[in-house]
Amino acid sequence: MSFVHLHVHSEYSLLDGACRIKDIPKAVKALGQNSAAITDHGVMFGAAEFYDACREEGIKAIIGCEVYVAPETRFDKKRDNAYNHLILLCRNETGYKNLIYLVSKGFTEGFYVKPRIDLELLSTHSKGLICLSGCIAGYIPQMILNGNYSRAKEYALMMKKLFEPDCFYLELQDHGTEEEETVLKALLQMSEETGIPTAATNDAHYISKRDA
Repeated sequence: MSFVHLHVHSEYSLLDGACRIKDIPKAVKALGQNSAAITDHGVMFGAAEFYDACREEGIKAIIGCEVYVAPETRFDKKRDNAYNHLILLCRNETGYKNLIYLVSKGFTEGFYVKPRIDLELLSTHSKGLICLSGCIAGYIPQMILNGNYSRAKEYALMMKKLFEPDCFYLELQDHGTEEEETVLKALLQMSEETGIPTAATNDAHYISKRDA
């Protein structure tokens, strides 16, 4: 079965990414994979460099970002930890332009500790984007861990409608933690109940042969 890394942090994810952009396509190629994404935290600083590095190795570059989403509005600047994680990937040029817009607005309008967007922005700039529900710090996993499965499911169905058909996925991760095991089981159940497809990712800070 083929695998593509869709959740990768480079040196532009400060204090979180050990992957060097120039090395990612080489590592991916060595693993026999033909594509990879870059999804740095809140920024797209490495997009052009990543595209060029992938092109040199014959690897398809997928440009993305792990955005921070304010639970209510990006203009709420009272709570330091008021954000959740979400993965956005570009399908086409329209998606690339929308992602640039969203990330820019995160800094110019939503910055408070982190560059944050909100659902209002997403609802008007979701075309051309594929969305993954995020790591353990995503809204849906957090609701599951808080024992609010019904709210997590409601949110997932809302996100499914917000994006274009077949462009929202429940993100499955398993790094061996109890929290992820709990979330993983709930997401698989949710997928069966809602028909929302799943996508397996590895919150990649370093890509090795173990990721094949």
